[in-house]
Order: sequence, then C-alpha cells, then structure tokens
Amino acid sequence: MFVNFFEIVILSIVQGISEFLPISSSAHLFLISEIYEFKSQALLIDIGLHLGSLLAIIFYFRNDLLDILNNKSLLFLIILGSIPLIIFGLIVYKTGLINYFRNVQVISWTTLVFALFLYFADKFEVKKKFEADLNIKSILIIGIFQILALVPGVSRSGIVITAGRLLNFDRYDSTKISFYLSIPAIAGASFLGLKDVTNENIDFNIGIVISIILSFIFSLLTIKYFLIFVKKFTMNLFIFYRIFLSLILFYILYF
Repeated sequence: MFVNFFEIVILSIVQGISEFLPISSSAHLFLISEIYEFKSQALLIDIGLHLGSLLAIIFYFRNDLLDILNNKSLLFLIILGSIPLIIFGLIVYKTGLINYFRNVQVISWTTLVFALFLYFADKFEVKKKFEADLNIKSILIIGIFQILALVPGVSRSGIVITAGRLLNFDRYDSTKISFYLSIPAIAGASFLGLKDVTNENIDFNIGIVISIILSFIFSLLTIKYFLIFVKKFTMNLFIFYRIFLSLILFYILYF
C-alpha cells in the first residue's frame, strides 16, 4: 500500500504541474513510470490524474465558464477549436497509433524540436487581444496545431501557446486559450478512460480517490502561478528546461 501511495503522489505531482505547463504531461508521466518502474494500475490512476486536472481547471475558471456559457460566440469558438483534436484523438485511440509514439526516442526529439518552435514563436509581436481578435480562422489554426499534442513530448499547452504567439496574441491570452481548450481535451481523455474501465470491469479503489485529490491540488496551484508567471516573464524557463531534458535523453539513448 505504501509503495502504491508513493507512486500515486509522484504521478499526481507530475500530472498537476506538467498538464498546464508547456512541457508535456504525457511525456513526463511516461518517463517517470519507466524510470521508477511504477506498478500502480496505469489505466485507473491515469483516469484519476486527468479528472483531478479537469476539476481544477473548471474550479479555477468557474466564473469565466459561466460567462462563456452566456457568450454564444466564444462558446462556439472553443467548441470549434476542440473539434480537430477530438476527431484525430478518436482515430489515434481506435487504431492504436498512439502506441507507436510512446517511446523515449520520440519524446527526446519532440521535446527538443517543439522547444525551439516555442522559442521562435515567443519572439512574435503582440498585435491581437483575446476578447477582440479571436475568430473562426485563428481558433481553427490553433485547433489544428493542437492535434500535434497527441504525440508525447509536444505538449498540448505548449503547442497551443505556440500557435497563439504565432498569431500575435500575447503570452497571457495564449495561455488562457490553452486553458479553455484543455477542458474538452482532458474531458475527452477522461471519458475514453472511463469507457475502458467499464469494458474491462476494473475495480474502483482508494487509489483513484487519492490521485484525483492530489492532482486537483497541484493542478490548481500550477494554473494560478503559471498565469502570474506569463504576465511577467518569457517562456525561456520552459524552453531551456525542455532543451536540457532532451539532451539528457539523447545522452541516455545514443552514448
């Protein structure tokens, strides 16, 4: 029980921090599990981790979400921007293609390449504002970019922020777009996981409760302080971290 609890705590911390930062939660969860050979029931705990993050984003933006429900045009844009990921996510899920990407080689390269991509995008001028300039064209471009997040190491948050910066939105607005689009994305992943649990008759246990609670706490803290961070600083901290991580992985793989 102690071993499982330790694993769940570590995975919850990793999920809560990396889900909303531009560093790829799927890559970090995979790497941590591989390094420490965690034995926790992967599917059950994964659902709890994602549910915790989903509840955190809904709780933090609860007032914004109520406003969005009354703002039909913005609600439409968020739904529209989520459609590409939902469609391709289902294809990847049904065909099992995702399994071909879940390896250290892919993660090492995507971690590096998309760090450089974010660095380049973060240099773009700020010419647009979320409230005035988010439209069908821009949200579709962002939604198409978000498809790349199906590959571990890309980072859903990172690629959406990258797309937002390329479209001349500032870091804060790009991050808000990323957070709003995370709700359908995480909800979809959670739904597919719950569907698998139903099909496989996996027993519910205390582990999923712990994972939900801890993931919620760390996700909530990350959302709060990341929004403060992007108002004051560039993305260089996360870019340098990704480059450093990729170099470590390259060393392990090729030397």
